[in-house]
Amino acid sequence: MAKDPGYVYILTNPSFREDWVKIGKSSRPVNIRSKELDNTAVPLPFEIYATLQTVKFDVVEKKIHKAIDRLTDLRIRQNREFFNIKPELALEIFKDEAMILDDAVITMYENNQPILPKVNGAVAPTKPVIPHRPRFKFSMINIPVGAELVFIPTGYKVKVASDDQVEYEGRIYKLSPFVGTFMPVEKRNASGAYQGPKFFSYQGKALTDLRSIIEEEATE
Repeated sequence: MAKDPGYVYILTNPSFREDWVKIGKSSRPVNIRSKELDNTAVPLPFEIYATLQTVKFDVVEKKIHKAIDRLTDLRIRQNREFFNIKPELALEIFKDEAMILDDAVITMYENNQPILPKVNGAVAPTKPVIPHRPRFKFSMINIPVGAELVFIPTGYKVKVASDDQVEYEGRIYKLSPFVGTFMPVEKRNASGAYQGPKFFSYQGKALTDLRSIIEEEATE
């Protein structure tokens, strides 16, 4: 039985400092959760800054908390979901996590309402999201099994082992875990989540660039 999606959210509060946020999770719409948090312990109501919707919301919330904790000691109290971090930076960590999920949808909010994109000056009837793209496969960009790729940050050469795996020094890896394992310390990002294809090249071109070219040609 498929699990219903839930939300990881970033909440701000006018009574907080500008670089304080609450990052939590909810199996229900976040506007309901934010109202539940409006109690006498907080002078003003919470405001929704952004949400990440996914069936893996339980795991993703924990990963985001750990990612922020790795930045420095940003948790205001260790047993609470309040962090001393600007909401813009928290959103970047959300985006990093979304890159490695199949079903992630990120929505920005203003005045506790989803920010709606405009088309030809009129508000479009859909919520703004980071567009979901199918998980990367080598066959999408016509790279065969056995082809040689280069891991851009270090120059390591790897071999395509299957439609979504590479072989390096006798071991098989998915792209994103490979990046997390072999990325030089000085080049690591705050979240520890990586869009794997971005860091590999084939015949001198990044896999993400090759994918974009093929997708653009398909829409022409």
